[in-house]
Amino acid sequence: MRALVLLLGFYLVGLVMLGALGAADWWLVADSGHGIAALKIVFLSLVVAGPIVQGMFAVRGPRFEPPADGLRVDEQQEPRLWAAVRRLAEQTGTRAPDEIYLMPAVNAAVHEESRLLGLFTGRRVLLVGMPLLSGLDEAQLISVLAHEFGHYSNADTRLGAINRHGFERISRTVSTLMQRSAAKVDDERVKAEQKEARRIAKGKSARQINTGSAGLSYRLAAKPFLWYGTFYVRSMRGTMRRQEYAADLAAARIAGRAATGSALREVPVLDAAFDFYMQSYASLGASARLLPPQGEVYGGLHLFLEARSAELGELRRGLPREERSAYDTHPPIADRVARIEQLPDDGRAAGAAGPALGLLDDPAAAFAALERVSLTTEALTMRRAADWEQLVHESMTTYVGRAAQPLRRAVREVTGADGSFDSVLAAIDAGALWQVADRLPKSAQAAAATGRAAREFVRPRLYDLLRDLTVAELIARGGAHFELSWSDSALLRLHDASDARLARALDAAVADVPETTGLRQLLNPAGSTDSTRERESI
Repeated sequence: MRALVLLLGFYLVGLVMLGALGAADWWLVADSGHGIAALKIVFLSLVVAGPIVQGMFAVRGPRFEPPADGLRVDEQQEPRLWAAVRRLAEQTGTRAPDEIYLMPAVNAAVHEESRLLGLFTGRRVLLVGMPLLSGLDEAQLISVLAHEFGHYSNADTRLGAINRHGFERISRTVSTLMQRSAAKVDDERVKAEQKEARRIAKGKSARQINTGSAGLSYRLAAKPFLWYGTFYVRSMRGTMRRQEYAADLAAARIAGRAATGSALREVPVLDAAFDFYMQSYASLGASARLLPPQGEVYGGLHLFLEARSAELGELRRGLPREERSAYDTHPPIADRVARIEQLPDDGRAAGAAGPALGLLDDPAAAFAALERVSLTTEALTMRRAADWEQLVHESMTTYVGRAAQPLRRAVREVTGADGSFDSVLAAIDAGALWQVADRLPKSAQAAAATGRAAREFVRPRLYDLLRDLTVAELIARGGAHFELSWSDSALLRLHDASDARLARALDAAVADVPETTGLRQLLNPAGSTDSTRERESI
């Protein structure tokens, strides 16, 4: 009833607006004293009424489109997943979805193409995020899916069509009115600019461009819809938050209090972990045009989760702090967890189920298929690493090589040499270090500094660039390699030296009186007495 009343309220606002315009037109026409001005105002009111009528009657309701980055799986491909979904539908007393899509996102959702404002059901679609399958156990995943099925059984997806219908119409009406207002303002500005150009051409002083009241009628007509839209959204979001609480209770009834509470705690942690994994691991080789092994773009997440279990455990014990807003569609996670954990103990413990990936017939094949539909065309043309070790080593080698380019370029500009490692050391030995430093990109503060202060500003930058160049040269000569670490940043392993020796050599090279002997010996293992092998975090 609330949804229907809110929707009818939009039509009422529209009818009141049309009625007010019609009454004003009738009064102007009936009073013959207004003459031509009355006809102009009547014409303007008809123009303004157009977007209102269009918003009320000519906007097609939103339709669900299959996700472009989703992998549709049928019952023959994933029988265990479909069997679990059908059991859930039976337990929640609702109809199973017609389609299931696997998604590259930490999310699960349901959609329903209902008809006649939700009075008749239609096609049902379930979206399941593959990271959920990687990071949750089976009981937790069942809890997440039971929550979504709670939206089906509570008719949220059907009645949501009414809210979407009203919101779409309000948005379209306001958008059309504001676009027409902006067009009027633009037209008036062009006319005013042309007029000012003619004034300036005659030798007169320029005046500020003023569009006056252009488009005011459209903006005034949009005001009531903006006010009602704000009220509509606040009311609609409040309903959606109550629906989330109800769906959580459905999940607890089906999957158990412990599994539901732990899933609610796990999902925000998994979301943060997936984002970090994609940025720091899966896309690490982008600059080298290198992708993880087949199926590991998303499938490698479980390796990261296993290695960081202790770190992620700390996050699980806390809950994200969220700013509350009347426009939120979901209640804060902390509130949802508190409500679930206050339920009576149902005797079902968390953590007893196997990994959720067990619901897939062939997880590796599913991950590989998801890559084919979700990665960009450019990404799909990249090379595939044989393993993660190759990905990390080649990616980090490319990174340090490119990071050293400003130093190479500066040496070329100062000495005319080729910018190689040997030419950089030669420039330092020739006393050109600080001329080279002067050619490096600097902050405004560093550029303004002089004398000793200028050197202290630029020294850390020189150190870092020279380090990148040295590491790149060591790798090229077989004296170092990068090593994968799932629990930390990539590690640099020096074959015949220690990180302390590398640091001492670099410090000497960027000292006030530079000395490159240490770096030269570092690149000549035969002359070195330090054979310690040590890891260094990059």
